[in-house]
Amino acid sequence: MSTTTRRVKLANLVPDFYQAMIALDRVSDAGIDPKLANLIRIRASQLNGCSYCTDMHSLDLLHLGADQQRISLLPVWREARKFYTEEEQAALALTEAITLISVDHVPDEVYDLAASVFGEKDLAQLIALIITINMWTRVGVTGRMEPGHYKPS
Repeated sequence: MSTTTRRVKLANLVPDFYQAMIALDRVSDAGIDPKLANLIRIRASQLNGCSYCTDMHSLDLLHLGADQQRISLLPVWREARKFYTEEEQAALALTEAITLISVDHVPDEVYDLAASVFGEKDLAQLIALIITINMWTRVGVTGRMEPGHYKPS
């Protein structure tokens, strides 16, 4: 992998698209607990190999007062279930299924588990959030955005 290849900056070259992404991001997590939203963002970012987004949302979650151990165990959350609520486990399973959609096309058991834990509106909002973070990770990975520059507000 070449580190000398200059990558285009979508924010600079297609600002209308980038602003639309920002607007979509603002509405994608409406009503979702910010800690849960950031857990979802981190897990999708990890799966997609986006170091920038993983760093950003880990910092955001820490800023919200989350325990570092829960962030560290996120890649192996199934083996560390006691650290995650039933709602978080259902959301993480759905996040993985949607993020890795070409593997199993969101199995019914994963969807049904999420639907049993979240109301219909919350489930729809959760799906919107997962789709949105997957979009952002593609920007980060394609643009080779580097971690270490983000500061939580």
